[in-house]
Amino acid sequence: MDNIEFKYNSATFNDILQHLKSCNNQFVPPLNTRISLEEYSLKIFEKAIKFEIWNNTKLIGLLAAYKNDESKTLFITNVSVEENYTGKGFSNNLLEKAIAYCENFELKNIKLEVNKNNTKAISLYNKFNFIMENENLDSIFLNYTVNIKDGK
Repeated sequence: MDNIEFKYNSATFNDILQHLKSCNNQFVPPLNTRISLEEYSLKIFEKAIKFEIWNNTKLIGLLAAYKNDESKTLFITNVSVEENYTGKGFSNNLLEKAIAYCENFELKNIKLEVNKNNTKAISLYNKFNFIMENENLDSIFLNYTVNIKDGK
């Protein structure tokens, strides 16, 4: 039975590693062809802000990002949802949580890099009005301007 819950910064190293392993082939190209899943999981565990979706005790969705207070920017390094849970709006929910976080902490921008062949991810970011700032042979670099609420 599904018991979906949103959490913030609660995942352990092992939770993150198991999640990335289960989502590995959804990345374009597969994540383990570019980086060590163990090293990346450790970096996310130790240094990233983590927006999480859980089904009971299983991490099924993760948005990991790094905050730069000087530039007032949140850099998204990972958005992933386990395959059995795709198509249910969880990626949207994770991005909405990240945007709300930026509004609360008066961050001005959200930036990320996405592979040009990752059409699902690009479609998601287009839906949220991310704008292309730059590109190279493999990647598109996107920016989202955060609408800071008055009185904050």
